Amino acid sequence: MKRKMRVIAAAAMAAVMIAMTGCGSSGEAEETTAETTGDGTYTVGIIQQLEHAALDEATKGFQDTLTEKLGDKVTFDYQNAQNEQANCATIATKFVSNNVDLIMANATTALQASAAATGDIPIVGTSVTDYMTAGVIESNEAPGYNVTGASDLAPVDQQIALLQKVVPDAQKVAIVYCSAEPNSQFQSQLAQAELDKAGIAWEEFTAADSNEVQAVITNAITDCDAVYIPTDNTMANNMEIIKNVTVPAKIPVITGEENMCAAGGLATLSISYYELGCKAGEMAYEILVNGADPATMPIEYVSENITPKYNAEIAAELGITMPEDMVAIGAEE
Repeated sequence: MKRKMRVIAAAAMAAVMIAMTGCGSSGEAEETTAETTGDGTYTVGIIQQLEHAALDEATKGFQDTLTEKLGDKVTFDYQNAQNEQANCATIATKFVSNNVDLIMANATTALQASAAATGDIPIVGTSVTDYMTAGVIESNEAPGYNVTGASDLAPVDQQIALLQKVVPDAQKVAIVYCSAEPNSQFQSQLAQAELDKAGIAWEEFTAADSNEVQAVITNAITDCDAVYIPTDNTMANNMEIIKNVTVPAKIPVITGEENMCAAGGLATLSISYYELGCKAGEMAYEILVNGADPATMPIEYVSENITPKYNAEIAAELGITMPEDMVAIGAEE
C-alpha cells in the first residue's frame, strides 16, 4: 500500500516536471554544476522549498556539518524554490541531469519532487514532519527507497499542554494551517486528539495559500480563545499578517516552531531547526563517505533542547504574565 502511495506521488510530480520542461530554475546564488570526480569530492544539491527562518537554519546546520566533516571536498548547489511545486520539480530534474552525489530536500514539497525525479541518487530530507504522510518511504524504521532524513515532528501533546498552561481559561481553540501541506494536517490531527482529551473544543481553519491567510485568521479568531499553528511553511511565511490580526484582538497564538513564535506568536515548544539540519548532515556524511544505504536508515528525530519559550513583546501587548519556568526568546539561558 505504501509503495502504491509513493508511485502516485511520483506520478503527480512527474506530470509537473513534464509541464515545466524548458523552464529555468528560480534558485538563488551558490549554484555550481560540478559533478562527482571520483577523487573523494562530492556535489550536494539542496532544494529549499522557500525562504524563512526555520528552513534557513536547517540548511545552515546541514551545510555546517558537512563542511566541518569534509572541508573543501564538498560543494553545495543551493536552490530556493520560492514555495512553488513546479520550481521544486524543475530544480530536482536539474540535479539529476547534473548527476549530483546527493540531494538534500528541505521541506515536504521539495522532498516529494526529489523522490519523483530519481530513484537512484540518495535523498536526505529535513524539515519534514512525517515521511509516511509524504508518501516517499515504506516505514520510518526501514524507508525502503533512496530516501531517508530527519523529522521536525515536535511533541504536539506537550505543545497543547503548554497552551493550557499559558491560556488556562481557553474553552475553544482554532487550529490554523495550510491545506496544501499534508504534514500540517497530520499535526492538526494530533492536536485535535490532545484537545479532545483535555475537554477543550476546537475548530480547524485552513488556507489554500498565502493569499488566504489574512481572511482565514480573521475568521478563526471570531469564536476562539486561542490559536494553535503547527509547523507550517505557509503560516511561518505569513506570521506578520497573523500577528497584525491576533494581537489587536488579544488572542494568544501557540506555534509549533520557535521562529514562528518570534515573528508573532506568544509561546512555543520547539525543536532546534539548526540541530535538525546538523542531524541530516550527519546522515548525508554516512551515505557519501561510508556507503550507508538510505533504504535501511531509519528516520531520525531531534529530542534535545526542546524548551518552552515565549515572545516577551507579544506577552506584554496581550497583558499575559508568563510562567517563570519559560524562557523568553533571545534571552540568555
